[in-house]
Amino acid sequence: MTIYEAISAARRAIDEAARAAGRTDRVALELAAKTRTPGECYEAAACLARLGGPVLVGHNRVQEARATAEAVRRVDGARIHLIGPLQSNKINQALACVDAVETVSSAELARRIDARATRPLPVFVQVNVSGEATKSGCAPDAVAPVVDAVSECANLRLAGFMTVGLNSTDEAPVRRAYARLRSIRDAAAARTGIGAASLELSMGMSRDMAWAIAEGATIVRLGTAVFGARLVRLPAPAGAGWNAH
Repeated sequence: MTIYEAISAARRAIDEAARAAGRTDRVALELAAKTRTPGECYEAAACLARLGGPVLVGHNRVQEARATAEAVRRVDGARIHLIGPLQSNKINQALACVDAVETVSSAELARRIDARATRPLPVFVQVNVSGEATKSGCAPDAVAPVVDAVSECANLRLAGFMTVGLNSTDEAPVRRAYARLRSIRDAAAARTGIGAASLELSMGMSRDMAWAIAEGATIVRLGTAVFGARLVRLPAPAGAGWNAH
């Protein structure tokens, strides 16, 4: 299967899950581009652009976002999100290459980002709704102080909430966790006066995206379902400063 075929299949699956859940809005596909090369990121972003809708490329590590940013930005309208933890010593590097940070999990981190930002930056509050020790994010009962801190920052804009789902094949607890993030989003909307429809819910990956969509996900993050071992190789744009192979 080519990368375009894989993305097309993923897009159909997302749309089908949304219809099954009675949704009328369109759920965005975010490319989880962990460990991918600049050429692979460009290729996938270009394929997603052909299908319409937002072109979102998510990176777990700041250094990978930096290494692929030039390639990704060859695609008109492409946006780069950080979907992995942000260490304080990497804030400046992140601000130089990402368009949004989905992993703000403390008031302190929000303030540190704000102090170094020189432009408006959308951020998501990451919440550990699964309760698993291996997951990043603030506890559900610690969300309000983080939201307040973001609201008080001059350069940060609360754009939504993000979580990594419960590692389980049992539908009911996975969906309960996602439903909890939706409730957290709704409470934050009421608290801040931001309409709930303006706050994204970034939740759901390849194994559980249909459950996440049924619980209100507006962005699903897909990696292995999109990036196959065999990829279509698009020619590098003339003068590109990166290797597309």
